[in-house]
Amino acid sequence: KPGMKLIELQKNYGQSSALAAGIDHADGEFIVLMDGDLQNDPTDIPKMLEITIERELDVLAGIRANRQDGMFLRKIPSFIANKLIGRLTGIDIKDAGCTLKIIRSSIAKRIGLYGELHRFIPLLTHIEGANIDQIEVKHHARISGVSKYGLSRTYKVISDLILMIFFQRYLSKPMHLFGGIGLLITLIGVGINIYLLGLKLMGQDIWGKPLLILGLITFFSGLQFLTTGIIVEILMRVYYEGQEKKPYRLRKITEADA
Repeated sequence: KPGMKLIELQKNYGQSSALAAGIDHADGEFIVLMDGDLQNDPTDIPKMLEITIERELDVLAGIRANRQDGMFLRKIPSFIANKLIGRLTGIDIKDAGCTLKIIRSSIAKRIGLYGELHRFIPLLTHIEGANIDQIEVKHHARISGVSKYGLSRTYKVISDLILMIFFQRYLSKPMHLFGGIGLLITLIGVGINIYLLGLKLMGQDIWGKPLLILGLITFFSGLQFLTTGIIVEILMRVYYEGQEKKPYRLRKITEADA
């Protein structure tokens, strides 16, 4: 159609990079994300767009009704993953694997997709302060190609989930994570070493005791966590101040009448 852009990447960089390229070059107030394997149904888009505008949403995510995928290799692992993501992040996303979504352009262009983070687009938009809702959409059986998803990617999903939890809870305050763990481990090491010092003063031989080794390991490990927290805190300052980013998002500003 006139005005439509067709973006061709130099090679297959993966789904996240493909979505990121599309988002970067998209125009308009809203952006539609969907798979190209014909399992998503484009006839759902007008209704989704209408609901997004009517409810003043930033993100409307699809839930695949009557999902046309295998039970044991796709549906059950997906169900477990969705429950795990919801439990750990506090965001009730019923179908994180459904690509069909409508996202407000201003939000989509800020989420920073890379690696395989396309699975966590609702969480990434939530971090950006998005107002999210969900709706059931149609889903069709695959008619061509082979799915690249399966149980073999479970460990990747878990690794990315750990990263998302860090982003959600500690991106703007990493010292609260590393400093808390480091302080606890350091205090344990100090306590063990004080105990061993007391034994030494009472004339006991403590050299070579496993407890001495544990005390030294915990003490220096705690210091490493504290040092890591300070370094990451400095990096976050560079991240925000170097790019003039803000640790908050404004939805609107209302000026009071004089």
